[in-house]
Amino acid sequence: MDLNTACMKTLSIILAGGRGSRLKQLTDNRSKPAVPIAGKYKIIDFPLSNCINSGMRRIAVLTQYRSHTLNQHVQRGWNFLRSDFNEFIELWPAQQLTGGNWYQGTADAVYQNLTMIDGLDSEYVLILAGDHVYKQDYSIMLKEHIESGADVTVACIEVPVQEADQFGIMHVDENDNIIAFEEKPSSPPTMPGNPNVSLASMGIYIFNTKFLCEHLKSDAIDAASSHDFGKDLIPLFVGRSNIKAHHFSNSVIANESFPNKPYWRDVGTLTAYWESNMDLTKLVPELDLYDEEWPIRTAQYQRPAAKFNYNYEERIGTALNSVVSAGCIVSGSTIEQSILFNNVRVNSYSHVNKSVVLPRCDIGRHCRLNRVVVDSDCHIPEGTVIGEDPIADAARFYRNSDGITLVTQDMIEALVEK
Repeated sequence: MDLNTACMKTLSIILAGGRGSRLKQLTDNRSKPAVPIAGKYKIIDFPLSNCINSGMRRIAVLTQYRSHTLNQHVQRGWNFLRSDFNEFIELWPAQQLTGGNWYQGTADAVYQNLTMIDGLDSEYVLILAGDHVYKQDYSIMLKEHIESGADVTVACIEVPVQEADQFGIMHVDENDNIIAFEEKPSSPPTMPGNPNVSLASMGIYIFNTKFLCEHLKSDAIDAASSHDFGKDLIPLFVGRSNIKAHHFSNSVIANESFPNKPYWRDVGTLTAYWESNMDLTKLVPELDLYDEEWPIRTAQYQRPAAKFNYNYEERIGTALNSVVSAGCIVSGSTIEQSILFNNVRVNSYSHVNKSVVLPRCDIGRHCRLNRVVVDSDCHIPEGTVIGEDPIADAARFYRNSDGITLVTQDMIEALVEK
C-alpha cells in the first residue's frame, strides 16, 4: 500500500470534548478547542490543518462540553471536502450510544463511537487532541508506523524534567520500542545521558483499527479502568504489544530559523495560553504562521483591514511588536507586544502591553492593561487600569500566581453593579 492510499485508509479522530477547566472563565461558555488563539484562529484549527496538509481527509471531531461555538466554527470553516471522494470532516457529538453515560475518558470517547468507526472501513486510526498548538506531518508518522509493523505508535517530544510531571513519560530502547510508560509521574525518569530531559507523550496515537477496537471493548468492561489512553491503555500495551515511539522532531514542520526547536504547546493553563500568544509577538516567532506551504486554515469572514488613527501629541495610534488582526481600530492608543484579535477597538490615550485581547472587545479611553487576557465581547470602561496592582486585580478579576489577569464581561458587569 502506497502512502497516499494509507492516508486515505486512515480515520483521524480529534478529541474535542474537553472543558479545559484550567483556562478558568475562558471556557465557561466554550470548549477548550474553540478558544480563540493567535489573532484569528481557534485552537482546533491546528490539528485540523495538520490533517488536511498531511493528506488525512477523513476526520471525525468528537464533541461534548458546550460545543455550540465549536460546531459552528467547524461547519462554517471546514466544509470544503468532497464527499464523492470519500473525504469528510464530521462532528460526532456525545450521544450515549453505549449506555447512559457521557464520555468518561479519552478511550471511552472513542469506544462510544465504535459503531461509526466500524462503518468506515479504515485500516488505521489516528487519535489527536483538539487543544494543542503545533505543525506536524502525520503522514510521516503513519509511514513509520506501517514500516515498523507496530500495533500502536505514540508521538513523543523531549520536555524539561521539571515539567515532565504534567505528561505521560516513556522509556524507549535503541529501536524506539516503548519499554516503560508512566502517566504524570511524581519523579519523572530522564533520557539516558541527559538528566535534564524526559521523553513525553504528545497524546497523538496511531493504531491499527482492529487492534484498537478489540482493546477498547476490553477496556470498556474493566471496572478498574478510568478509560483513558494515557492512564490505562498505553501502559497496558507495554511489554504485551508492539508499541513504538515516534519522535516529533522527525515529522514536525520545522521553522528554518529554529531547526532544533520543534514547536509544540499544550495551552491548557491560562499562563500557557498567554505565553503561546506572546510567542507570536517576537521578531521571529518559533511557530511560523506565514508558511504558505503548510497553511493553518480557519473560518474566514469578510472584514476590513486594521486601521490606525491620529498622529499628534500623546494621541498616536500605533502598534509595536504586536499582532493586529483584521477589523481592528487602534484609535489614538499604543499597543505593545500584544495580540488584538478580530474587530477590537482601542480608544484614545490607552496603553495595552503584553496582553491578549480576544474578538469584538472595546477598550475605553485612558485605560492601561498589562499582562491581561481580555475575553471576547468585553467593554472595558474608560480609565480602567489592570495589571499594576495585584491586590486590586485579584479583587476585581481572576489573577493567577504568574501575574496574568483574566477579564470577562461578567466580571466587568459585576463591578458596575457594585
